[in-house]
Amino acid sequence: MKLVLKIFLFFAIATTVVACGNSRRGANATTAADSVMTAARGVVIECCDGFTVVRVANPWRKGEVLHTYVLVPRESPLPDALPEGTVVRVPLERAVVYSSVHAGVMKELGAMSAVRGVCDAQYYTMPEVLTGIANGSITDCGNSLSPTIERLVALKPDAIILSPFQNAGYGVLANLGVPIIECADYMEHTPLGRAEWIKVFGHLLGKPAIADSIYRATVESYTALTRLTAGVKERPKLLSETIYSGVWYVPGGDSYMAHLFADAGASYPWSDDSSSGSLSLHFSQVLERAQDARFWLIKPAQRMSYADFEASNPLYARFEAFRQRRIFQCVTAETSLFTDFPFHPDVLLRDFVAIFHPQLLPGYEPRYYQPLTDVPGYE
Repeated sequence: MKLVLKIFLFFAIATTVVACGNSRRGANATTAADSVMTAARGVVIECCDGFTVVRVANPWRKGEVLHTYVLVPRESPLPDALPEGTVVRVPLERAVVYSSVHAGVMKELGAMSAVRGVCDAQYYTMPEVLTGIANGSITDCGNSLSPTIERLVALKPDAIILSPFQNAGYGVLANLGVPIIECADYMEHTPLGRAEWIKVFGHLLGKPAIADSIYRATVESYTALTRLTAGVKERPKLLSETIYSGVWYVPGGDSYMAHLFADAGASYPWSDDSSSGSLSLHFSQVLERAQDARFWLIKPAQRMSYADFEASNPLYARFEAFRQRRIFQCVTAETSLFTDFPFHPDVLLRDFVAIFHPQLLPGYEPRYYQPLTDVPGYE
């Protein structure tokens, strides 16, 4: 179950935050109008004289601030009057990173050297991380649920970058005196809102201009694709994910994945739901709403055939997408999807458009999703 949770959180999660364990407060959140952010709902960035303030909204308590961080250039003296919050010296130089998603952002911003430790190393596929662990330049700090504190202390990190959970505490971590950068971009409602968190990393790593440029390019690419689907007359119904231990987790109707499906020109059975996270459903609930879905997207760890898929659960054959051979799989062990798409939703949107409306992208072969191995194609 832990593995499934981690994989789900990679796909369907994280907000960027810098914090010490004792800096939580319930003050009113600053509105996005005060910020350099445009699409993200969960963070405000204010550029001040000599420092930058990052205010992160509490994703679980509307109208409250989760943390406030004051980013001060590393070589500058602390200003005399700073707002209340956790002071973080930037750019970061020695960070411990819990997620390959955020390590990937740091690499893209040209700050891979700042990744000095990782947790859950078994989930990393980045050559830079694997090589760093092998040669000792990157420390394996153990399991993210119970990291090896001795290794963390020995590293003397200037920040710990992780993804927060509701009502979660950090135990010994909160007492190390190291800023904990909680990345909850997965709680954003829209794909571009999540992608805009790259600006927070830009400020943390001293690369704000590069981050802005990357985000603008992402917006342009994403917007161009939505223009293609804006006028489609038919929006095929879509089913996603599979059942696990009796529970079928599907994206909530106001989640960034549901918005991706809509932007790709698909009809999502739970679009009337207001949840930004995931829904926990029984098989019968999914069958009732999505039995006639034309397409089905799944993410198995290993490549599957229709025979393999049916063997895993014979009830899957009751869905129209199974009978019509319109199931598409993203084999997680063979792709870099989890690292790529959170801050570049346009690459995943392009796959979805090509699957649902192939006439709009003639000649494009999906990068992440492919038909199950024994399906000849679809009409």
